[in-house]
Amino acid sequence: MPSNPANRESSRAEPATLAARAATRHIVVIGGGIGGLIAARECVKVGMNVTVLEASDAVGGAIRQAEIDGVVVDAGAESYATRGGRVRALLTELGLADRIVAPAAGSAWLAGIPGVGAAPLPVGGILGIPSNPFQEDVRRIIGWSGVWRAYLDRVRPPLTIGHNQSLGKLVSSRMGVKVRDRLVAPVTTGVYSASPEDVDVDIAAPGLNAALTRVGSLSGAVQALRDEGAARAAQAAAAQAPGAAVEGLAGGMMVLIEALVTDIEKLGGVVRRGVRVTDIAQDAGSWTVRAEGQPLTDSDADAETAPETAPKTATLEFTADGVVLATSEAVARRLLESTAPALAETTVADAPEIEIVTLLLRASALQGAPRGTGVLTVPGSHTAKALTHSTAKWEWLRAAAGDRHLVRVSFGAQGEPAATAGLDDDAAARLALREASALLGVPLAADDLLGAHRSWFVQSQPASIIGSGERREAARSAIQAVPGLAAVGAWLAGTGLAQVIPDAREEADRLRRSLLWD
Repeated sequence: MPSNPANRESSRAEPATLAARAATRHIVVIGGGIGGLIAARECVKVGMNVTVLEASDAVGGAIRQAEIDGVVVDAGAESYATRGGRVRALLTELGLADRIVAPAAGSAWLAGIPGVGAAPLPVGGILGIPSNPFQEDVRRIIGWSGVWRAYLDRVRPPLTIGHNQSLGKLVSSRMGVKVRDRLVAPVTTGVYSASPEDVDVDIAAPGLNAALTRVGSLSGAVQALRDEGAARAAQAAAAQAPGAAVEGLAGGMMVLIEALVTDIEKLGGVVRRGVRVTDIAQDAGSWTVRAEGQPLTDSDADAETAPETAPKTATLEFTADGVVLATSEAVARRLLESTAPALAETTVADAPEIEIVTLLLRASALQGAPRGTGVLTVPGSHTAKALTHSTAKWEWLRAAAGDRHLVRVSFGAQGEPAATAGLDDDAAARLALREASALLGVPLAADDLLGAHRSWFVQSQPASIIGSGERREAARSAIQAVPGLAAVGAWLAGTGLAQVIPDAREEADRLRRSLLWD
């Protein structure tokens, strides 16, 4: 298809012309989570005027922090996946490379195993699928009957091998229900808050189906992919690239949020908190964004808060050339009811409600990390779905806590509301303490609890859920059909910074190109 001459001419515009044009454009970003801040930074760094409106008192979204008895902890996302290197590249841009830390070495445990109780998670698998069912750590969890059933995978005729979409169906058909329920389900529930049946093999484990067809067995395919991954890891190590599956930041992930806000404001952008957008409308190419929040006065225009004499809230109105929706799916759909009516015809994702209760403990029984850096649970065996022994996992946090311990107990999964949802703070902390004691296999008394914090959020549907790609593509197409409109965030990109950050950059680039060049 021949390109538009006008677009070719605009793409060759002089930098000075584009800069002058950018200075006349105003972008309003609705939502101050990681996606919104990335989009804001991408627009402001080319000279656009940018205003970020965050409804709550703090930016960061799923990245948040809390202070428990003087110790600052991550109360939301505590790490990022290293795949792709996009997050690390951003951290380097922001001057945070020296704050990047890897988690402590050490295996996680699995609790709730029928007839066993708890055991270390086996090594050498992918998503819990073992490469060798006869390994002692695998046999301990699935028993000899499970081992021999899993071994049938090696002798099944290749005629039964084909493309499998559901991870749960693939595992149960090839290696049996014990491998699915005791090894794979704890991983998918802990990582994706989803059943193995709902996880798309090609997204969660790229190349596994192809390797299965090539090798002839699922366990063999796992081993083949791990061998290939080991080779890539060796190459990455030689190139001094990050080698761990996840990394974090000394001081917590809010360090990233604070650096983004600082950079946006240094470049001339405005980040306002406590401003709740109530309505957006478009007319003749211009956007009107209405909100409720504390107004800024002429004498204090750059301040985050107005003087005490100013009204607590007022109706605010912003005019913009472009709008970036960086909210939850529910809020985005409400705000776009009239502006992007095609969005209402797309499927709404099921998003589980997750709660994390962080406990500060003084129990000496936790010295030496009795169950590694964390514990996953066999679905249905415990009220909590997972636990992280944070001071065993992160050295910077261990140093900050001194002789105390921090553990994060997670509740809630797909189709299973958080057990803490109807409890007050004290009751939620007591439940988390009981679960921590059971999962860690040590007695924890009420007087061991020095402080607690609970954090609730809706977890967007991971990209690895079957049908998620089609659903997200339909929603994005409906949004992109509206000139001057963009949307970012986990509900469109998939969960995790490694997906949200590059997606937000691409969407912001699409919007700014349309406003500067088209």
